[in-house]
Amino acid sequence: MTIADPDLFRLFENSYPNTLDTAVLWSGFAFANGVGPPYSDEDLAFVITGDINAMWLRDSANQVLSYLPLLKASSAPKSIAALFRGIINLHSRYIKITPYCHAFQPPPESGIPLGTNGAYYRNKVYPPYDSSKTFDCKWELDSLASFLQISSEYYNVTGDLGPFSKYQWVETVEVILEAVEAMRTATYTEDGQIAPSGYTMTGQTNRATETTSNNGLGNPVKWTGMIRSTFRPSDDATIHQFLIPSNMMFARYLEAATAIVERVRKENATALTTRMQRMALEIREGISKYGIIHHPKFGAMFAFEVDGYGSQNLMDDANLPSLLSASLIGYVSSRDEIYLNTRLFALSEENPYWMHGEAFSAIGGPHIGPTKGWPLASIVRVLTSQDGSGEEARGELRALVGSTDGL
Repeated sequence: MTIADPDLFRLFENSYPNTLDTAVLWSGFAFANGVGPPYSDEDLAFVITGDINAMWLRDSANQVLSYLPLLKASSAPKSIAALFRGIINLHSRYIKITPYCHAFQPPPESGIPLGTNGAYYRNKVYPPYDSSKTFDCKWELDSLASFLQISSEYYNVTGDLGPFSKYQWVETVEVILEAVEAMRTATYTEDGQIAPSGYTMTGQTNRATETTSNNGLGNPVKWTGMIRSTFRPSDDATIHQFLIPSNMMFARYLEAATAIVERVRKENATALTTRMQRMALEIREGISKYGIIHHPKFGAMFAFEVDGYGSQNLMDDANLPSLLSASLIGYVSSRDEIYLNTRLFALSEENPYWMHGEAFSAIGGPHIGPTKGWPLASIVRVLTSQDGSGEEARGELRALVGSTDGL
């Protein structure tokens, strides 16, 4: 395919290799004994989020998933396949260290100095974490979903079972299931007491989106089958903890990951895959029962957040996963009526974070505040467009090219 527009071509030429050029801070192999040389054959790759020398699970997965069209099976150490394997293996290590955290320090194999984060001293997090291994600790369900996504996409393209059969990947899946199960509970027990929570967090901050209510528990929820997420993919606190886009993504890729478990698990594979499928089904049922509302203008559509009591937050955010991206991640068909209604809502002034102006209009979010649309959301709009004429996509691309300040 040829990009005829010279400005669009230059934008693509400058941006597409950016992760490889600037964000893959180190790639190599794991220590064989875990503490020092010699090295094993386990690929590792440390991919920073862009402006911070730490590795976000979600960001690093999304950054390399853009290279999926270039991915092919290869054992070469500097191949795209090795980059994918390195991220999968390092994610797996990080998740076993602490499944509720989202950003991590460089691995000791890299020799990269550890970063410092003042949030470690300002925030009170349970379970506590080791700042020499973990850079920041916000419980964001999409972080674990991203691990399942990049694992599934790598396997589907390459058919390579190496990262999953050799380095305790299945054990990481089991850690994930235990962690999310502890975040499916209602706030109150049957006798009216506060139920145990797998994660709590309070922060000393002047921003409401950087902390939670009720001494770290967040706003109360009822059992729905879904999984609570204390924070959104934007790193902002949820209002109602059942964040629909993240539950969509987790259910979708939990289902997909069963194909890998079936191939690599020697014992009790059926029990584990049955557990995964049952949880995914219960999440889907919860979304259908509690996450679909009737909007006076758009009809049946997905809410952004719910609590199981009947409260709903109607909005969409630029960060992935979003309601706009529900078809992109494969949770629903791009022609699903409820999704299409939701898409119309998200791209309208009924969405409180729809930022519109003469030069550029796109979904934004509270992370950087009102009036600031995100190019990321504009790209997702292009990728989810069903406009047969192509005008919607062309209009978005023109806006992107026209707002790059010479990039």
